[in-house]
Amino acid sequence: MEQLQPSAANSSPLTPLGFLDRAATVYGDVPSIIYNHTTFTWAHTRRRCLQLASALISLGIRRGAVVSVLAPNIPAMYELQFSIPFAGAVLNNINLRLDARTISIILRHANSSLVFVDCASRDLILEALSLFPEHHTQRPLLVLITDDTVENASALSTADFVDTYEGLVSKGDPNFEWARPNSEWDPMILNYTSGTTSSPKGVVHSHRGTFIVSLDTLIDWEVPKSPIYLWTLPIFHANGWSLPWGIAAVGGTNICVRKFDAGIVYSLIKLHHVTHMCGAPVVLNMLTNSPDNKPLEKPVHILTAGAPPPAAVLHRTEALGFVVSHGYGLTETGGLVVSCAWKEKWNRLPATERARLKARQGVRTVGMAEVDVVGPNGESVKRDGVSIGEVVMRGGCVMLGYLKDPEGTASCFKNGWFYTGDVGVMHEDGYLEIKDRSKDVIISGGENLSSVEVESILYGHPAVMEAAVVAQPHEYWGETPCAFVSLKAGIKEKPSENDIIKYCREKMPRYMVPKSVVFKDELPKTSTGKIQKFVLRQIAKDLGSYTQSRM
Repeated sequence: MEQLQPSAANSSPLTPLGFLDRAATVYGDVPSIIYNHTTFTWAHTRRRCLQLASALISLGIRRGAVVSVLAPNIPAMYELQFSIPFAGAVLNNINLRLDARTISIILRHANSSLVFVDCASRDLILEALSLFPEHHTQRPLLVLITDDTVENASALSTADFVDTYEGLVSKGDPNFEWARPNSEWDPMILNYTSGTTSSPKGVVHSHRGTFIVSLDTLIDWEVPKSPIYLWTLPIFHANGWSLPWGIAAVGGTNICVRKFDAGIVYSLIKLHHVTHMCGAPVVLNMLTNSPDNKPLEKPVHILTAGAPPPAAVLHRTEALGFVVSHGYGLTETGGLVVSCAWKEKWNRLPATERARLKARQGVRTVGMAEVDVVGPNGESVKRDGVSIGEVVMRGGCVMLGYLKDPEGTASCFKNGWFYTGDVGVMHEDGYLEIKDRSKDVIISGGENLSSVEVESILYGHPAVMEAAVVAQPHEYWGETPCAFVSLKAGIKEKPSENDIIKYCREKMPRYMVPKSVVFKDELPKTSTGKIQKFVLRQIAKDLGSYTQSRM
């Protein structure tokens, strides 16, 4: 056949930003965002996003500049997922749970030009900027997001801010022509995988990858047109698994909530007839253990990911009327790219067996080309549910790479695959199951934290000789850090468990602080002197079971 060439007519760069244009045309009078007593339609949302993008240009924000956001799931946070890339800038959402030191590191590494800051985080961002070195000349501009529902917000000084969020919106041009990418490979998003290292990894995603994963999630989760989506998953967490753009594609309604509270969630589900929501397994646990829980009037689809949800939690959640779907992804994939695709025949199995199957990570989604588990030489392991290997994948959802880190990028891109660092098995039926994490990442409440980073803080304690941190199973958080320490000889006053925990609280974000500290004369080691973490994990698991049985 004749070899035809691509042309301008069929080579328009893929980007999810166009979803908002279509939503305004098709669903213009449909509610797009509901927050307390505020309601916008899709026509309103598109106009506000264009105005804000226009205002960013007037502030001097240029194509390719990084613009950061520090905000909860409020309307401004949703709008910024479109407005910032509309201006041609790169969107950088920052985890609200991080401390000032970590935020300062991220802003400097990203070379952020501007930061949108929620009023509740005003003091946090000012502290972060105060930690900039004196020689650091480029400090980001600040824009304050006000909110009348936040106590004392109206009394906050705006002296350090160039404007307020609504002030910028009011000054913008509603007819602004948003900046389409020159190439679908242009950077659109910058997310950070870790919040506590002096060299954080900035994950860069393209317009193309974000377009693919946004539609991929809609297909895999079988999201219909006009869903009512409740934002229980933080948008700062991998851009809410790319659902801000996905919900626009199907003309859904975004129910925004500033802070997760089980009682409020149940009331919003009933008030707005919520159909879909997402969250880590800890969210499922909070919903099932809430005194406000009662069987739902209509089924609500809930997508969960992170540490595999315990079978008991899955059973309790589904008994209330939630339809649980389980998936797997990384910051580097922009969302979930493996899902436990459910088979009709499994519905006839006992509840415990259904929960066991649903806890597996599953198979690749349609947008991910290939997922495999490989041995040390890159060979596929046996599909027997026993043979261990590293999880690898390739497809359009995978990141462009790590910002300013060519070595880190090269270390995970090998042999045409993205090496995740997660260890798992492949079952005979082709379903993936994560067994461990070669990088010792602990998933607590849906947040990833590195045991190595916690250990580095523990080693700073004057009484600690050795330290090792492993994941301890937890019914509420999924996993929590458990620290094993040995103390230096000749210490006059030995620290207690509470002393170690207090020390950690002063040095790291609260979610990273070990919930248990176990003192040992010496940590178990291999013949080469390496700490045997698999031994410690079993001790932590037994300790967790014992502790929970006593509660």
